[in-house]
Amino acid sequence: MAASPRSTLSDDREAWERLRVADEQALADLFHRHSDAVYNFAFRRTSSWASAEDVVQATFVALWRRARAGRIDRLTLATARPLLLVMAGYECGNVLRSTRRQTALTDRVELIDHSGTVPDHSGAAADRVDDERAMSEIRRLLDRIPAKQREAVELVIWSECSIAEAARALGVPEGTVKSRLSRARTRLAGLLDLGTTEGLG
Repeated sequence: MAASPRSTLSDDREAWERLRVADEQALADLFHRHSDAVYNFAFRRTSSWASAEDVVQATFVALWRRARAGRIDRLTLATARPLLLVMAGYECGNVLRSTRRQTALTDRVELIDHSGTVPDHSGAAADRVDDERAMSEIRRLLDRIPAKQREAVELVIWSECSIAEAARALGVPEGTVKSRLSRARTRLAGLLDLGTTEGLG
């Protein structure tokens, strides 16, 4: 089991410095500490467990490429997690675009099971589908608020970053993050109230 994000804060700066000189073990250390957080963040953004796995891989591959190219700045936070989540946000967009292209292609192909057998869907798989459906409903609601407000919600409320961490990762003042969160809460509350009469709640 990966260590909890809060238990490894003091170690990230040292690992990050090693990563800046393309140390492979540093990448492995950061992956071990933060891949679960990136995975959960990506699932909430994409509503797909499979896509979330792709995002984790893409995020750390992108990080390694930057390290190999000498394009990683010094870590000014105690933890790399908020920066990795911001990177994951960009990769979510790439993965979703790729998934839409693949879905469009698959929709043109008729899939016929010649074996005559009925697929055995495990309970775990069914649970994952239920999770994805529930998250899709949440995403549809969240997508109705401005993108910058969504970022604040995803980092602070869902991923448990502090206001200071989110602000530094996003490159904005802490007051801006607080304001975005406040507006997001107000907007979401209004949408939830509206949903009771529109079938969205």
